Amino acid sequence: MFLSKPALRPRALAWRGETSVEAAAAYTAHLAAEGLALVMRLRPGIVAAYFPLAGESSILPLLEKLAGAGIKTALPATGRRGTPLVFRLWRPGEPTVKGKMAIEEPLPAAPEIAPDLLFVPLAAFDRAGHRIGYGAGFYDRSVAGLRAKKPIWAVGVAYASQEFLEIPHDAHDESLDYVLTEQELISCRVLR
Repeated sequence: MFLSKPALRPRALAWRGETSVEAAAAYTAHLAAEGLALVMRLRPGIVAAYFPLAGESSILPLLEKLAGAGIKTALPATGRRGTPLVFRLWRPGEPTVKGKMAIEEPLPAAPEIAPDLLFVPLAAFDRAGHRIGYGAGFYDRSVAGLRAKKPIWAVGVAYASQEFLEIPHDAHDESLDYVLTEQELISCRVLR
């Protein structure tokens, strides 16, 4: 019997919360190196990531490496519930403001863009690219809107402990193309 999304989310987040400080630091370094390698292989014009919350893997060192390699980087800004995220150009070191979800976002004057690759936070995932986020649906709406305009890549960022055999999914759920864990880069496209 498979668990529902609301039942899986707290279990996956609890497992993520058991990660040691040392393991988290090692994953941050791994994420920066392997994330840069993936971006250099795929060659997107603009890469969006997220400003990490407590317990999430820090993606900021990856953003620093990308910016240092001359790649345009962006962060999301959250609007009203039920709307997609707005992505704005942002480079590490530039100012941010607390957004509606109390997450750091680029200043409202930063140019709005449509990224070609997104590093996506998540609570749980499976190898077919199904994910559980935090329940508001912002990333599903955002990825769907971007994919309606152009080809993009969605890359989940998670610890291997957040993997489940199968994640329940609905027609409106957007699948990931890859998941980058501390152990491997999982290509989800081959399993769909």
